[in-house]
Amino acid sequence: MARISRRRFIQTSAASSAAFGLFTIAGTKSSGKVLGANETVRVGVAGVNGRGQSHIKAFAGELKDHNVAVTYIIDPDTRLFASRRATVEKLGGNEPQCVVDIRAALDDKNLDAVSVATCNHWHSLITVWACQAGKDVYVEKPISHNIFEGRKCVEAAAKHGRVVQHGTQQRSSLERAREIAALQSGKYGKLLVSKGYCCKPRWSIGTKSPESPPAGFDFNIWLGPAPERPYQTNLVPYNWHWFWDTGNGDIGNQGVHELDVARWAIPGGTLPKGVWSLGGRFAYDDQGQTPNTQMAVFDYGDTLLVFEVRGLVGDKTDLPNKVSNEFYTTDGVIRDGKFYRNGAGEGEKVEGPEAHVTPGGAFGSFIQAVRTRKPEDNNANAEVAHYSAALCHLANISYRLGTLEPYNKTSQSLGDNKLVVETFNNLGENLKVVGMKLDDTDYMVGKKLTFDPVSEQFTSEGADVANPLLTRNYRAPFVVPSVV
Repeated sequence: MARISRRRFIQTSAASSAAFGLFTIAGTKSSGKVLGANETVRVGVAGVNGRGQSHIKAFAGELKDHNVAVTYIIDPDTRLFASRRATVEKLGGNEPQCVVDIRAALDDKNLDAVSVATCNHWHSLITVWACQAGKDVYVEKPISHNIFEGRKCVEAAAKHGRVVQHGTQQRSSLERAREIAALQSGKYGKLLVSKGYCCKPRWSIGTKSPESPPAGFDFNIWLGPAPERPYQTNLVPYNWHWFWDTGNGDIGNQGVHELDVARWAIPGGTLPKGVWSLGGRFAYDDQGQTPNTQMAVFDYGDTLLVFEVRGLVGDKTDLPNKVSNEFYTTDGVIRDGKFYRNGAGEGEKVEGPEAHVTPGGAFGSFIQAVRTRKPEDNNANAEVAHYSAALCHLANISYRLGTLEPYNKTSQSLGDNKLVVETFNNLGENLKVVGMKLDDTDYMVGKKLTFDPVSEQFTSEGADVANPLLTRNYRAPFVVPSVV
């Protein structure tokens, strides 16, 4: 069956899902040929200016003896092509094709999988397009830029029979899986609060004037689904994380890893029934939009998930980085692989029932799942990815619908949960270290929102303004379709 041409694909992007679905065969190459255990898995790496370099080294280097090859380098910045091509060849691979537009690679029936390390706002669209084109997908965290498109990724993977694995790498850690199994066994008590920390240096990105994109950089493709805007040097290549149109703040950057672990710990935890967030972008004035300091509280009924983001650490302070998880139970706390009964003492090693993860790390396990087509071999499937990424978006929606309130008023509205109060106090202590006077500080105090985990819609007062933030206005032709 003839494939849609790239030109036709571009012209009919919004309607392309139906056409691509016609020639997707689960468990096979998009050409219809079954992928044997000894055949080469051909991977295209999309987004190669940062994390994508690790993808190249994994698939072209670490896994080359497992019949894996990088055959496409995909990036809107052509200035990167020579060096990334050289990396593949130095690792023993053949010269890959280098293309600016992902659609050119998806049109190749010999391409088996796409590994996505682009900016957040491209993750879901590439995932959906790739599934429709019969490709398997390894996609970096978060799988989505909003909740709507995360669900579309789940639907696309199921409909087209594709392997979609998420880059929340701790899902491929046997040690972490054993810890979660031990916690859920009940040996250490009932889980009351699952706590996560994302405290890494996130200082000012300054103020830059608009300018023309550099030669060789296709800024239109880079923007993709995002609205038109001018190019700035403090947007590309990394600081897009701190702009709402392209990123999700640090809670949706580093934070999604620890949110994923925190949610994993909650038995049956999918999406919460309520969310509340507060914070701000403190200590400097710059063009960034997302908070550098944030607290989020998710209501899972008998368990709270509490998350702490502090970006004013390291570098200019003596405050250490902290990227970790803690689990507070009726009997004590699990921290750094040890259980502290009643929260005290030297702690004992956490031990429990055996756990299983597909070996090979995040990338190796993905290739295993691609070959076997067994759902249980996928350490972090699309639905697991969607639920964890959605937590970032829920917190940010609450925050963005908030109002500025003085510190003293905010501290009086926290409720009586000890860990929620402690988390808020951690934010305040950090602000004092960087010279802020709390009595003169206003927090963005988010709206407390009720959420239906089944319909994936807000149901409380404020739903009329919150539900539109579950999706976005897409810039044609870069549209995540409603029907995948």
